[in-house]
Amino acid sequence: MSNYLSQQAVMTIAIFFQADPEELQFVPLSRGMSNQSFRLECRGQSYHFRQPGPGQELINREHEAAVYQAIKPYGFCDSPLFLDPDTGFKLSRFLPGARPCDPRRGKDLDLWLKKIRQLHRAKLEVGHAFDLFGQISHYEALWQGCPSIYPDYQETKEKVFELQNYISLVPKDWCLTHLDPVFDNCLFYQAEGGEQMQLTDWEYAGMQDPHLDLAMFAIYAGYSQTEVDQLLDKYFQGPCPEIIKNKIYCYIAACGLLWSNWCEYMRRIGKEFGDYGLSQYRYAKDYSKAASKRINQFD
Repeated sequence: MSNYLSQQAVMTIAIFFQADPEELQFVPLSRGMSNQSFRLECRGQSYHFRQPGPGQELINREHEAAVYQAIKPYGFCDSPLFLDPDTGFKLSRFLPGARPCDPRRGKDLDLWLKKIRQLHRAKLEVGHAFDLFGQISHYEALWQGCPSIYPDYQETKEKVFELQNYISLVPKDWCLTHLDPVFDNCLFYQAEGGEQMQLTDWEYAGMQDPHLDLAMFAIYAGYSQTEVDQLLDKYFQGPCPEIIKNKIYCYIAACGLLWSNWCEYMRRIGKEFGDYGLSQYRYAKDYSKAASKRINQFD
């Protein structure tokens, strides 16, 4: 992904500020997996500007806008100053000294857990849901009949989809869930009174079982099974109930296949993510086996 800024983006923001385009200074920032970020300077103020990149056809921007409306009163993040559902352009205030959460730093992890529990306990609602297994199949369909790069893909997919029945039977809540609450989307920044934290990038958020957020965080962080178990105990502030742990192991397998399929599609349109796709596929393989073993053990 290049740091190319479209003329449409410049003109859109110029109109928003009622400014001459020459008053706008865009400075490229680190690139996300599917967006381009810029620091925007205008009339002595700093802003963060998002321009969507490859794969944006996978995002429903009207759903994203609805999520920002739902969370607006709760302080999980700053409300966008500007969000265009048609283009995906988003403008927000610039967070000075921002840094991502370190998933292996105890204090960072504790603050992330506190924030994500607050989201889950708020039990917010929006008008759309995230269909986990439906999205796995959707991303695969976008390959347009091309085979997976993994020779044992069909076998792995079958093992993951076998977990659906168990997931349907175990207890679960249903509320607004972030669904991409990875450590890169948990930002610490400097503010009056010291360092503050917010959750960002709500592009995939929707109604789901909130425990899916724990699976998403763990696989992006590259957690070992021991680290996964520690994360779950920390979230529940005590031993994670075994039936819930079984379910979250199922989610880890399914989420691994979800993002592996997403990476395969992105690869086909020219966007590579190195070993990330392979690591997600390994979670699908390893945790479909681990979840099945646990389920059979506790039957």
